[in-house]
Amino acid sequence: MITQRPGKLQKKELPTAFNKLTGQLFDNLPIAIYSCDKEGFITSFNQAAVNLWGRTPEIGKDLWCGSWKIFQLNGEPLNLDSCPMARTLKEGIALEGEEIIIQRPDGTRLNVLPFPVPTFNDSGELIGAVNTLIDVTEQRNSEGKQAMLAAIIESSEDAIVSKTLNGTITTWNDSAERVFGYKEQEAVGNHITLIIPQNRRQEEEEIISKIRHGEKVEHYETYRLTKAGTEIPVSLTISPILNTKGEVIGASKIARDITRQKNAEESLQRYASNLETLNIVGKMISERLAVQDILQQVTDVTTQVTGAAFGAFFYNKFDEHGESYTLFTLSGAPREAFEKFGMPRNTAVFSPTFNGEGTVRVDDITKDPRYGKNSPHFGMPKGHLPVVSYLAVPVISKSGAVIGGLFYGHPEAGKFTSHHEAIIESVATQAAIALENAKLYEEIQKLNEKKDEFIGLASHELKTPVTSLSGYLQIINRRLPADDVNKSFIEKALAQINKLSDLISDLLDVSKIETGQLPFSFTSFDLLQLLHEVTEVMQYSTKTHRLVLNPGGNKLMVTADKQRIEQVIINLLSNAVKYSPGADLVNISVSMANNKAVVAVQDFGLGISKEQQERIFTRFYRVEDMATHISGLGIGLFISKEIISRHKGRLWVESGQGNGSTFFFEIPLDQELT
Repeated sequence: MITQRPGKLQKKELPTAFNKLTGQLFDNLPIAIYSCDKEGFITSFNQAAVNLWGRTPEIGKDLWCGSWKIFQLNGEPLNLDSCPMARTLKEGIALEGEEIIIQRPDGTRLNVLPFPVPTFNDSGELIGAVNTLIDVTEQRNSEGKQAMLAAIIESSEDAIVSKTLNGTITTWNDSAERVFGYKEQEAVGNHITLIIPQNRRQEEEEIISKIRHGEKVEHYETYRLTKAGTEIPVSLTISPILNTKGEVIGASKIARDITRQKNAEESLQRYASNLETLNIVGKMISERLAVQDILQQVTDVTTQVTGAAFGAFFYNKFDEHGESYTLFTLSGAPREAFEKFGMPRNTAVFSPTFNGEGTVRVDDITKDPRYGKNSPHFGMPKGHLPVVSYLAVPVISKSGAVIGGLFYGHPEAGKFTSHHEAIIESVATQAAIALENAKLYEEIQKLNEKKDEFIGLASHELKTPVTSLSGYLQIINRRLPADDVNKSFIEKALAQINKLSDLISDLLDVSKIETGQLPFSFTSFDLLQLLHEVTEVMQYSTKTHRLVLNPGGNKLMVTADKQRIEQVIINLLSNAVKYSPGADLVNISVSMANNKAVVAVQDFGLGISKEQQERIFTRFYRVEDMATHISGLGIGLFISKEIISRHKGRLWVESGQGNGSTFFFEIPLDQELT
């Protein structure tokens, strides 16, 4: 006969000590156990059951199902009559392994394996059941994670491989087969050096050393070997694998094929390099106006960029009689290599270039159908530089005329790419512009030479009659009585003759500057005294302005051409008066700094805009928007700058439109006497 004992599993009467011992064992079991009567009311339970349920039930009042919700493994609610415990109480049979999900009062869910067993009295009547509940939540979560990880590994785009600490491959996913070419059965069990190039084996030792110390290796870029023997760039992430004791037992490696990334990086680098090359070429050829220099620079740089064994630039040019001839430059080969064969003819191979039809790029020109069709060579002339890879780009002007061609050759096949083609076409465009500029420059130079020749000749021819005319007028002026009405006209004529003489002298100076024949005679003199003298003389000739000299000292000795420096000072003072018609003051100052004498002439007149300040020192340039009545040829500042430059000095201006101007010049105190 079984009797009830509240809170404890019912059993036959046994010695008290034994009952006490079994009760303690029951309470301390790590597995949840409870019992209920045949109506389903709980009659006993242990602490593990309380922990599992999340609440403490009341004996004899709470049913075995309590307030817990029960679900199937698919998440659908489970009818209580279908639960294993309900079926055991109903059918009197033991059940096992029918996993269910219980939801505790706090909302958490647990995966549970129930093992309900019916209990009977001595008469064999069902009086209740005992249920053992095993919490398998962690196991199921782990299994879920493992399944998810397995799915991720198999579906990953990256090669995922695991290995032991001695380098033996233990797992190999589908992407590893795709990336490296080895099937799983070919890789697993082999050493990881199967995919490591010979010259990179030391990397494995370095990586394994870090893994042994529990360190992770991330984004390690290197190269690995495929089954086909090709080295591919990869990014490796290697993590240590730990056992349950936290000991490192192996390594998990993720290898990402970064071929596309590397190709993209190389493309960007090539693009940047192309831009840099184009900028360099553009800068170099824009700074040159000599045709031969442009041709050679373009040939040298582009031959290097393409990796050609040699390159050539052929340029069609017309002489002054309109006759055509060809200039050419070479890079990577001696000039004699071409001279004995003459210029390229308009054959089937060369005609697309010389006719401006477009770029020709051939991996093997000897196999091209256009090759070898013309006598007398029918192919490569004997002794000619060997050409297999061939690239030719026409150089075409804006008008569409073909002005030349760039040609490149290499003795090996397939050396030139679309990348080379694109960059040479860009350079060819720049070269065409530079050559047209050079042509214009040559024409301007010829015109300038003729103009300078005319100025020099005219100045010399004018000097003699003007000098004679001045002499005759002076004789007449001296012979006329002081009260003669014509005397004032003669004096005015002499003043104009002097102006004309000064202009002719300036033109002669310009002519001498252009031919490098402007004479200089260096002596030692007091610059301050010269300024006093020039200021005093100039003050007599102007009635509209006060010329105020701020000396800044008593003496300032310099070694220079006194006459030429005086010419500069006169020019600056004349301009200051001329270009400040609304003012009445000109300041002149002199100082010394860094072993140099500095002279400044300040006016309060019209001023000069920023855009025109550099141009005013060029030949025949006159400031725009100035009063039209102000006379001059625009050569005074040009001559002054040349004089100061020949003294190893500097002439500059500081000004703002409408705010007046200050012209400065500085020259060294000491010059080598010549």
